[in-house]
Amino acid sequence: MLKYLAKRIGRSILTLFIIVTLVFCLLRLMPVEGYFANYEKMTEAQIQAGLQSMGLLDPLPVQIGRFWVNTLHGDLGVSHIYKVNASVTGILAKKLPISIQMGVYAMLLSLVIGIPMGLFMGRFKSRWPDKIGTAIIVLIQAVPAAVYYLYIQMYGTTALNVGLLFDASNWKYWVLPVCSMSLGNVAFYAMWLRRYMVDESNKDYVRLARAKGVSENNIALRHIFRNAMVPLVQYIPSAFLNTVVGSIYIESLYSIPGMGGLLVTCVQRHDNTMVQGIVLLYACVGIIGLILGDLLMVLIDPRISFGKKEGGR
Repeated sequence: MLKYLAKRIGRSILTLFIIVTLVFCLLRLMPVEGYFANYEKMTEAQIQAGLQSMGLLDPLPVQIGRFWVNTLHGDLGVSHIYKVNASVTGILAKKLPISIQMGVYAMLLSLVIGIPMGLFMGRFKSRWPDKIGTAIIVLIQAVPAAVYYLYIQMYGTTALNVGLLFDASNWKYWVLPVCSMSLGNVAFYAMWLRRYMVDESNKDYVRLARAKGVSENNIALRHIFRNAMVPLVQYIPSAFLNTVVGSIYIESLYSIPGMGGLLVTCVQRHDNTMVQGIVLLYACVGIIGLILGDLLMVLIDPRISFGKKEGGR
């Protein structure tokens, strides 16, 4: 277990280094406007002097080495366009907590609804709970998310008597965005849990349990559900972390000052330093999610051993 974890962390660090370094190099091919807030008013001499002071005229390997040394000391540079001369680390530190809080609430809600929904659908296959659940999943996945997000906002703000500008101090303002963010994961968990439960219900150990006279409820909860959760549980950390950093449309819709839309805004405004910092954060989030997913599988099912060759992903 520890040996596998050490190897996995080592590969993850290498992957992170390659991703961020590649993005760093690609950004150096972008126009230099992204490093100056008043680029149009500057002379060529001023531009060159500014690039020299930022070290952007140094050889690329020197720039990469300086970037990683500063990153290891917690310095991701400063924003040149999004918020002039503000620390990238400081900007992310202000926006990330509210997105994490929103993501935690959305994930808890999706688990509380999605897991029991998938359990009932798998337990009562082809009966009315399964048919109702299937209709809900099809509705969520077939209709463009932007459509039902707008309907939720349109009718939800009236029902809760809240405004369009987000107020973190009032719990009512959290209800609509959290519900909206949880819908995709609700459908995902319910759909895949049902599928895994149906697959498990056709296996020999289930037939043997029925032959021994074990009740259907015990078979569903103690055997089928437990084994069906093993392949599903590895996606929970990734889904949570992606919810935290990926709620672009919802946070824009409710004017939530979180991470949503920050990368798009910085790319559009050519703030290269901010893009570097955000890509680094997103890459870390994805890698951590995969590692936590593997560890969670081991905790759920002790039969899985990463000490064997087939245990890794």
